[in-house]
Amino acid sequence: MRDFVEQIPKAELHLHIEGTLEPELMFEIGNRNGVDIPFESVDDVRKAYRFTDLQSFLDIYYQGASVLRHEQDFYDMTWAYLERVHAQNVRHVEIFFDPQTHTDRGIPFEIVIMGIHRALDDAAREFGMSSQLIMCFLRHLSAAAAMDTLKQSLPFKDWIVAVGLDSSEVGHPPEKFQEVFDRARDAGFLTVAHAGEEGPPEFIWQALDLLKVKRIDHGVRCIEDMDLVKRLKDEQIPLTVCPLSNVRLCVFDDMAQHNFKRLLDLGLCVTINSDDPAYFGGYLTENYRATQEALDLSRDELYQATRNSFEATFLERARKDELIAELDAFMKS
Repeated sequence: MRDFVEQIPKAELHLHIEGTLEPELMFEIGNRNGVDIPFESVDDVRKAYRFTDLQSFLDIYYQGASVLRHEQDFYDMTWAYLERVHAQNVRHVEIFFDPQTHTDRGIPFEIVIMGIHRALDDAAREFGMSSQLIMCFLRHLSAAAAMDTLKQSLPFKDWIVAVGLDSSEVGHPPEKFQEVFDRARDAGFLTVAHAGEEGPPEFIWQALDLLKVKRIDHGVRCIEDMDLVKRLKDEQIPLTVCPLSNVRLCVFDDMAQHNFKRLLDLGLCVTINSDDPAYFGGYLTENYRATQEALDLSRDELYQATRNSFEATFLERARKDELIAELDAFMKS
């Protein structure tokens, strides 16, 4: 089963690129940019990764991102992630980036996206890995700030497939950003949103009805509302679940308590993803392995979760079919 988990072709749909910044690279980039990091060593950074909730993680996450200043920094961070997941048989990635984390520090929008985009292009050439980019708004900031970020993104619209909503969920319902998402859809962007991680099922309803999202990021608290579960099943709205993240942020006490298998059994389009792997103890394969071991998932259940991830991409049908054909061939072998 361990070999099966490692070798199965995969897609990742819930990945914050700033959350892939490993401590070693954080120090390397910080040193070359002359940015002081409030830690003495890599070990000190890792020891700080003991989170009690989402906010305790975000505090350190933003500190780490402060070292990123130049296009090459964003390239190096993205390329390090792509190399790692290529070795894990990841065939397609849909990556979140948080421009406000950087533009609020005076880093131009174009510096951020050009570094990330260049790495994605290189991965397509060198690995045959397809990718798409999703721009997230930080929900703890104002809707006006999100609207300004949307305007900044328009010259790069061809590089961005969708907009999303992340950061602190509690106290920041999706309805706060309805106008921004309306404008984004008018500009041709698809929409997704983090909802139902720490926030209640009502936030998932709002994301669906007000933001018109195509996917729900996390969504594990949907189980508290069976009417919502029925809708998610009937419409096959994908949930991009992040098991190790959910445990690290105390959404579940441990992996054995996670509801991924129950959601899968209920017929929801659930997928496995890593969220912020440098902080939460594992990239995509590690999330697959931890979920399989804790919940005793069968090969068929892992196949379904992986097929869900390919179906849930924003790819054209031909590329989806190509990936599913590869997955089916793997299963037969």
